[in-house]
Amino acid sequence: MLRIVDQLRMVPEVARLAVRTPRNAAVAWEGYWSRVRTTGPAGEVLWDAEIGAEAEPYAAVMDEYMDPSMPVIDVGCGNGRWTRWLSRRFPQVLGVDVSASAVQRAGDESEGVRSVAYRTLDLTVPGAGRLLRAECGDCHVFVRGVFHVLRPKQREQLGRNLRDLVGARGRVLLTETNYRGNPLSYMQSLGARPGSIPAPLRRAIGGIPVPGHFGPVERRAALPDSIWTVLADGPVLIEAVPMSGRTTTSIPGYFAMLGSR
Repeated sequence: MLRIVDQLRMVPEVARLAVRTPRNAAVAWEGYWSRVRTTGPAGEVLWDAEIGAEAEPYAAVMDEYMDPSMPVIDVGCGNGRWTRWLSRRFPQVLGVDVSASAVQRAGDESEGVRSVAYRTLDLTVPGAGRLLRAECGDCHVFVRGVFHVLRPKQREQLGRNLRDLVGARGRVLLTETNYRGNPLSYMQSLGARPGSIPAPLRRAIGGIPVPGHFGPVERRAALPDSIWTVLADGPVLIEAVPMSGRTTTSIPGYFAMLGSR
């Protein structure tokens, strides 16, 4: 009962923050990244934790299912942290993001890393996957934390573009937050309390689209079994920056390794 009361007490502050978010998702993401000044574990970006134990299940399924000689597209690359991690395993990685400011920051933070490149691109736009595949050929795709902030129609279009990108040989590895409670209980799980919302969470509430959850049911809707084969999937813990102290915040998540039929 206390948690529910606290949630109700949080509503006015959350509403004041959320009303600032532009309705156009691309505009929202550009506004968010254009205001970021610090990244990493002590920075302002909620999901930009140091890469640790979260990567272990991804590495395992990559070794089993992904041809290591093929290029990879990192969709929703942000500041490129995971793009750089992928570059240790694959010969060429292209990070794409709808925000030009995110792409600029990714390039700055990747100075000296030879096998990565970045581009401003919205892969929820029809035809974007075909155009990119014409340039790159069959690719693997890595998606971390993108589907859960998209509307259903955007999820479906992203899925179609990913199908175009992978062709016959590529694979998709997606990983998404999958907290099944309501948005207010999700915020509580990240340390929000009435009158006290951690700064990285506050910035997200006031700047980007409202997140949902993304698990097997949502995956089948966006990437249907008639088109995709599930090679591996299951629960995972998504790492976020510390909300208090130095301990990384863990969020329940879902990952899937997919191949096209």
